[in-house]
Amino acid sequence: MPVESGNSAAARQVKQKRKSHSLSIRRTNSTEQDRPGMQRDMLEGQDSKLPMALRSNLLDLFGQIEREFENLYIENLELRREIESLNERLAGEGQTVDGGDLSKGALKTKASHSTSQLSQKLKTTYKASTSKIVSSFKATTSRAVCQLVKEYVGHRDGIWDLAVTRVQPLVLGTASADHCSMLWSIETGKCLLKYAGHAGSVNSIKFHPTEQMALTASGDQTAHIWRYMVQLPLPQPPADISASLDDDVDFSDKDEADGEAEGPNECPTIRVATTTLKSHQGVVIAADWLVGGKQVVTASWDRAANLYDVETSELVHTLTGHDQELTHCCTHPTQRLVVTSSRDTTFRLWDFRDPSIHSVNVFQGHTDTVTSAVFTVGDNVVSGSDDRTVKVWDLKNMRSPIATIRTDSAVNR
Repeated sequence: MPVESGNSAAARQVKQKRKSHSLSIRRTNSTEQDRPGMQRDMLEGQDSKLPMALRSNLLDLFGQIEREFENLYIENLELRREIESLNERLAGEGQTVDGGDLSKGALKTKASHSTSQLSQKLKTTYKASTSKIVSSFKATTSRAVCQLVKEYVGHRDGIWDLAVTRVQPLVLGTASADHCSMLWSIETGKCLLKYAGHAGSVNSIKFHPTEQMALTASGDQTAHIWRYMVQLPLPQPPADISASLDDDVDFSDKDEADGEAEGPNECPTIRVATTTLKSHQGVVIAADWLVGGKQVVTASWDRAANLYDVETSELVHTLTGHDQELTHCCTHPTQRLVVTSSRDTTFRLWDFRDPSIHSVNVFQGHTDTVTSAVFTVGDNVVSGSDDRTVKVWDLKNMRSPIATIRTDSAVNR
């Protein structure tokens, strides 16, 4: 008869001791009304140096986690039943269809597509629930307090990008899905100029480093360069309290009329670009000026980035290598460097500092779409991804990130 060794006996005693002191969060068949009393009994029956209120709060949080995962488990079972039912039905249809491999292939494709949809639904539900759990734990942490300072109202659809001019006068530029780009007075929130030369969504806007020119990228497969001249409105004088009631009514009527008007006096409109760059075969998702402002780079869903000469509009280089659509591009503020990001989970660093050699480095630090990668004023690159992380890289040593920030959801920009 085998004899239990001293080590195994000690391990078994530790295991039993640990089990007797573990915090049980299993669900019982008791009613919800019995839970508070049970929780108090469980807390009182355990030795702990934590305050009772904190222990009670932790127990409530564990209960929330248990309920969330129970709901996920039930949904998972239902989805599995749907998948099994679908597979049985498709298998039955496959047996009754004559004519061979082509029909079976179509059925297999249909089954695969349906299963993929169900799997995606399960994945989305799981991510949403786990994010909710993580957020509940973070509810007690301190948060930055922000307040609305100014609103810029005028676009008729979503705003994809914004930028501030680098030269005087300082104005805000926005790019919108309503096919327009607008320039705004930062102080007053008034629209100063509208550019309506694109035939598709305006996806990005960047200003020339030294001149009053803007670069916009669009879903119409082009990038436009256009000049602007704006005059900032004078500060509004304080309202005259002694104004008569009739004057107040007149001003009110005038404001309503102005709000409804869209004439050139209200917001001047430019409809023709100074330069049109059109070599892409897909949506141009982003564009930026290289240092000096004599060349621009564009990024497109056709998996390529293009380098153009501003004066001649000629295509200088086509930057290829990404396996999927590009999502963003950015240029270094003081050097001839370009970084492009893509849905292929990589971002690439293109070096144009030496006119005779154009080198490229590929970085695979993310596990999902890299939504953007940008240069900082220093020698860093910051990349954001759908894998819920932001990573900071040192240009002098890009082998691994120097910092990783984990978030609750995908990073857009």
